[in-house]
Amino acid sequence: MLPVGSVLVDFDGTACLHDVAEHLMDRFGEPSWRDYDVAWANGEITTPDALRAQVAPFTAHIDELIAYALEHCPVDPTFPGFVQWCRANDVLVTIVSDGLGLYVEPMLAASGIQSVRVITNDWAAGTMAFPNGNPGCDRCGTCKMLEVQAATHPVAFVGEGYSDRYGALYADLVFAKDALVALCNSDGVPFVPYEDFDDVRRAIETATELPGPVDPERCPGWHDR
Repeated sequence: MLPVGSVLVDFDGTACLHDVAEHLMDRFGEPSWRDYDVAWANGEITTPDALRAQVAPFTAHIDELIAYALEHCPVDPTFPGFVQWCRANDVLVTIVSDGLGLYVEPMLAASGIQSVRVITNDWAAGTMAFPNGNPGCDRCGTCKMLEVQAATHPVAFVGEGYSDRYGALYADLVFAKDALVALCNSDGVPFVPYEDFDDVRRAIETATELPGPVDPERCPGWHDR
């Protein structure tokens, strides 16, 4: 028996080697999109407000956006094998993304990954919708805290950026790289560093005990609606 029953995985920069949303904004948006990212990271605006402003200049059809993502942003080559390994061991894999949403399933399919549950934001006729937010908080578009709390426990969380902070706080086992490393250190979240999903698999296979969640009573990113 493996020590976890669920693995929640961020997409941009994690399951995918690149931040796809940033690539699309560089190609189809305006340079000011980075200003919104800075304001968001500083807690000055919410994810929905930032994303709506960032995609407002897009004029490309959804097929063009997806084609660009497929051409320029490969999925981590170790991720398909990791998904297969999880399935063979009865571990549920879920993608939890606070990105644009439109490219996640096509990119997974292009990598041969089928029937993985995806929790993300919606691109609807050129506008953003946020069906997986927290009913009481508008900080994030997709609430990763809620998805971790709803997962079959024990749960591992794999991420790399600012939007992963709130999932990491509530997971039993956290894998972190890039910006998430500093956030975990700041929040007192124990984590396992990783480079790819072979590292994640090996760490899960050899884990004898789980650190458990930090589990603050109130998410530090909470914004009352």
